[in-house]
Amino acid sequence: MSQPAGENLLRKSRILVAPLDWGLGHTTRCIPIIKELLVQDFEVLAAGDLQQERLLTTEFPWLPFLPLKGYGIRYSKKNLTLKLISQLPKIMYRIREEHNWLRQAVTTHHLDAVISDNRFGLYHEKIPTVFLTHQLQIKTKLGASSEKFLRNWNYQFINRFTKCWVPDSHGLGNLAGELSHPTALPKIPVTYIGFLSRFQIQDLSSENPTPHPGHLLFILSGPEPQRTLLENKIINDASHYPGTATIVRGLPSSLSVIPSTRMIKVFNHLPANELRQEMESAEVVISRCGYSTIMDIAALRKKAILVPTPGQPEQEYLAAYLHGQHLAFTVAQKDFSLPGILEEAKEFNYKMSTFPGSKLKHAIQHLLSQPGQSV
Repeated sequence: MSQPAGENLLRKSRILVAPLDWGLGHTTRCIPIIKELLVQDFEVLAAGDLQQERLLTTEFPWLPFLPLKGYGIRYSKKNLTLKLISQLPKIMYRIREEHNWLRQAVTTHHLDAVISDNRFGLYHEKIPTVFLTHQLQIKTKLGASSEKFLRNWNYQFINRFTKCWVPDSHGLGNLAGELSHPTALPKIPVTYIGFLSRFQIQDLSSENPTPHPGHLLFILSGPEPQRTLLENKIINDASHYPGTATIVRGLPSSLSVIPSTRMIKVFNHLPANELRQEMESAEVVISRCGYSTIMDIAALRKKAILVPTPGQPEQEYLAAYLHGQHLAFTVAQKDFSLPGILEEAKEFNYKMSTFPGSKLKHAIQHLLSQPGQSV
């Protein structure tokens, strides 16, 4: 049912934010976007699955949340690319399904714009739609021809949107390398909005809080069974570690609990403010090589040891790139041994990245403008 004309003129512009269900990183990096939308007096709705709802409503308890089925991608222990290709029919079905869902939601919820974090079906012909991604170039282990094919496939969907936002800096000091800086860009307007972190950027003119000597923070995330395999290694090694440690399991909806000890604190999940406190108190952060976690680490200028998810080319590329730039020390999961990597990391020449000026505020200010309009 349509709104009365007077009510429509008085209400705030209503924006839908919908992250992909591929790990929690897509959801956490939407937190600063939602915050800025609220600062600019937009009305915000979010959409996703139950785990995403629990995470976002922890940060924004009042946030209206619409159920939206995820892609339900299954993972491979060895070759994720081939596994993804085998699931393309299922992915295409989900894309068509969520596109039809959006057509109904625009009418039912009177949406004025959509910000889609890597959900290909959330484009619309009558309202502005933004596609958010750091991965314009999809990496594989199958050679340049397969990467070109996947980039073209990727762009077929991205070009259906109004705009593309890339959470990275445009030039030197970027965090995603070739992933966000491919040889060719989509046809729609592309804006590099700077890094997105749920943590407020540190004022570099003031000193960061002093970490506790020897304290470690482990942040687990990503697909099973690899999340559990790394967790088991970490718990075994941390039990023999002479210092203190905190383990965040990356399981916000899990009912299973691992008890804490005097030396090791274990949490299934932590809200952003509490996780920031844990990161600031840690001398070293050890985590997966997910891009959202990388942006959080860069925001707080922490020394990090990153362990890419085996068989996930994106994370393996990021690990090699960040190690080569001396932005993080990285190690393969099969080689993970806490005493050894801590000794190696001590000798690593870390170069702390400078968090670039964000263009998110400006991008949101012009969210409702169409390409070709003067801003």
